[in-house]
Amino acid sequence: MNNCKVFLVFFAFFIALLSGCDTNAIVDNNISMPARNWSYANRVKAVVDIKDPNQITGLYFKLRHTADYRYSNVFVLLHISGAGQKKITKRYEYKLALSDGQWLGSGSGNLYTYVLPLLTNYKFPAAGKYQIEIEQNMRDNPLSEISDAGIKILNQR
Repeated sequence: MNNCKVFLVFFAFFIALLSGCDTNAIVDNNISMPARNWSYANRVKAVVDIKDPNQITGLYFKLRHTADYRYSNVFVLLHISGAGQKKITKRYEYKLALSDGQWLGSGSGNLYTYVLPLLTNYKFPAAGKYQIEIEQNMRDNPLSEISDAGIKILNQR
């Protein structure tokens, strides 16, 4: 009887782990910022191999900062290059806090986490390998109290 209970607990734990996986994710990465300082030179990078340019994808910017982050927003630059296409650069501003200072991200202790849309319902122009880069574009260099940043690319249906 005890072996059966152990098996059931293990099986339930295994199913819970599998259900947390995102099968639509092409890329899902984070890089930690040294001493919680994000410099211009420390770009978040990912390479994606697009087989079908008709596939609709979503590109997302992932960010975690501490409660000591000085601003209520963040500016970033998105760079997409590769597959023989002209390099694309777009600037984004994301609101991170309300006017009363309440953070909009999900909190865990002293860290606040965001998954912010860059390009949704996006089709890459051609098949091939693309390099995706995100760089911080604030006046401060380095930008303090940024724990980590990342890129998430999903197949959307």
